[in-house]
Amino acid sequence: MAQSLRADKVVETLELLHARISERFPGSGLSEVCGELVGAAKQTMRRARRLGRPILSLRLAVGAVVIAAIGAQLYAIRLLGLDDIPLSQSAPQLLQSIESAANLIILAGISIFFLFSLEQRAKGYVARRHLHELRSFAHVVDMHQLTKDPVSITQNVPRTASSPTRNMSEYELARYLDYCGEMLDLTGKLAALYGEQSDDSAILDEVNDIESLTTNLGRKIWQKIMIIDSGRVGQG
Repeated sequence: MAQSLRADKVVETLELLHARISERFPGSGLSEVCGELVGAAKQTMRRARRLGRPILSLRLAVGAVVIAAIGAQLYAIRLLGLDDIPLSQSAPQLLQSIESAANLIILAGISIFFLFSLEQRAKGYVARRHLHELRSFAHVVDMHQLTKDPVSITQNVPRTASSPTRNMSEYELARYLDYCGEMLDLTGKLAALYGEQSDDSAILDEVNDIESLTTNLGRKIWQKIMIIDSGRVGQG
């Protein structure tokens, strides 16, 4: 569907981006990170598909346990004698029997609800763990652009003994920063794949947090690119 995010297209775009980075900056750390992100994207594609499918083995096991539990509850109620209460039974005894049966029913209901939520809990745990991996990728990409200062290039700022190595031209720095921005955008898209396959509020909150994180980090990168562009205009 046109309204759905296609995982294969996200992977294809990342593979192309990795090739572009490797050709422009061969052997760079950013190229290595992008290669790892491509691997994570392929895993995300498979994981997101599994997230949208039912866990049949777990559902069968839960169904068997629920049927056994219902049978056990009916047997316990039968032992309490509620199906054959004599009219001569005293009120306290009758209330005690009814209270015991009600407690059993309530306990069974809570247990059944917990069993039926097991599948969602299991999927949520796996998805949140992988979303944390994507969050880590976003921070790693941000670290790669952190020391890329456009001002030091456009204005020929004097170096100090502790200044990071800056051997890129303005054009190369702009391309490097642009690649970082694309990687952040695609990391957000990978997170969105989990959101499309789940209606779990906790997972959707995690997805929104990652998308907000990548957007905010990308905004810093575009500010740097704008500084480079303004420097070119000033020089012209």
